Amino acid sequence: MLRRAIGFFLVIIIVSLGACKREGRAYRIAVSQCASGQWREKVNSEMLAAQHLYESNAEVGIACAYDDTGRQIEQIDSLAASGIDLLVVAPTESAPLAEAIARVRAAGIPVIFFDRKASTDDYTAFIGGDNVEVGRTVGEYVPTLLSTNEMKQSGGRPIVLEITGAMSSSPAQERHQGFSRAMKLRPELEYICAEGDWTSDKACHIVEQQIRKGRRPDIVFCHNDGMATGVYKAAVEAGLEDQIKILGIDGMPYEGLEYVKLGHQVGTYVYPTHGEEVVRLALDILTGKSYERENVLQGMMVTPENVDLIALNSRELLRQNDNLITIEDKLERYFGVVDIQKKVIIAAVATILLLITAFILILRALIQTRRTIRQRQTMNEEQTLFYTDASSRKLHDIFNRPDDDLPPPRTQDLIFAEQLNEAIRKHMSNPNLKMEELGEEMGLSRVQLYRKVKAITGQSPVELLRQMRLQRAYALLQSTNKTVQEIAFEVGFNTPGYFSKCFREQFGKYPTELRE
Repeated sequence: MLRRAIGFFLVIIIVSLGACKREGRAYRIAVSQCASGQWREKVNSEMLAAQHLYESNAEVGIACAYDDTGRQIEQIDSLAASGIDLLVVAPTESAPLAEAIARVRAAGIPVIFFDRKASTDDYTAFIGGDNVEVGRTVGEYVPTLLSTNEMKQSGGRPIVLEITGAMSSSPAQERHQGFSRAMKLRPELEYICAEGDWTSDKACHIVEQQIRKGRRPDIVFCHNDGMATGVYKAAVEAGLEDQIKILGIDGMPYEGLEYVKLGHQVGTYVYPTHGEEVVRLALDILTGKSYERENVLQGMMVTPENVDLIALNSRELLRQNDNLITIEDKLERYFGVVDIQKKVIIAAVATILLLITAFILILRALIQTRRTIRQRQTMNEEQTLFYTDASSRKLHDIFNRPDDDLPPPRTQDLIFAEQLNEAIRKHMSNPNLKMEELGEEMGLSRVQLYRKVKAITGQSPVELLRQMRLQRAYALLQSTNKTVQEIAFEVGFNTPGYFSKCFREQFGKYPTELRE
């Protein structure tokens, strides 16, 4: 009866703790970005700020492939195997990523394409700008930049040069499609298209070649504002900055919008980010709400006439997003305090129940102790007879021989250290691991765990956990090809930035320096 009561109390405690964990559960959303840059960093910050913006919480982790298709495929496979709930992908290239996406879908993980698509129809949803419409809008703006007098002075048809991004990606294909259609409706313009690779150096080289051939373009349309800076550099070096009109795409506050204000470009297209909408769509999918499979985000054309107003609004949105990130950090700390308070209440109830149980056990122990004393008295009498009886001395000597082959006894501290090491490695990847949870697994309270670990290692449990995480990360950096972000996530760090800071404090160098 007593054992059943104890078991019942333990079940109540375990179920209560499990309920607290389920209540605070956040959906794990992994993001695989194709590249870095100001536009994508803005998207990333918006997604991080939106983790607690909606009814359900999200835990967003972001990895970057830095324009390396092979690296992105490895990242996608690694993220899918880490137990995520949903994957957001901006593919580096359309065709090569199709098989990796198929493996993720075969594992039952929803996939959202953001900004770009892979060459597969097996995805859950898409969200991003309409790149065909972007190209068409810029194409329709081109004729307004050339007056009749300029056309006459050019001695022929004005030359319009389009420099695309890498045509293996869907945005470059679709932007070119929309722009070329608009150019076909303008036979008075001479239209030339050259393929770039999204970099300013390549765009600069293409324009330099056109100038050397005597084919100086009147208007150059680049698929992003970064490429437009390369065109402007080529124009300045040739002394033609006043004769070449440059257009771009992205319209970031301190990039494209600034170039238009300075007169380096005659226009740009604000390509929408809206990372918070990506998180909202992901949570709608994960929580079973209705959603659209194709989600188009709206942008707009920026000209010298409206750039000041748009730049002001964009900077204000960036400021508000920074405030949201600050609020999100505070919410993380608040949720941690609430979780601790819940566990304290449960622990108090459990303590009362255990005190009642302990009182009953003490009564039983007193009775059992009396029985044991009587049994020991009887055994002592029999042992005395055994040693004093001459006929038994030879037999006693046989049993009393020392055995050198026996292993040395293991201390309690050694056993505790081995069990603690196993528990930490078991839960190392959990970024939300609490010392109370670790103590529960070791059968100790938080205070007891702290005293025991401090006495054995000279460190607090938190310091020991962080040290073991960093040592594990050091080994992974030397023995695997995983990215810094993936390793940080695997050993239990929420953000790569904090992981790099702790790593440098521990080993005197950043993770990237160790790799190099």
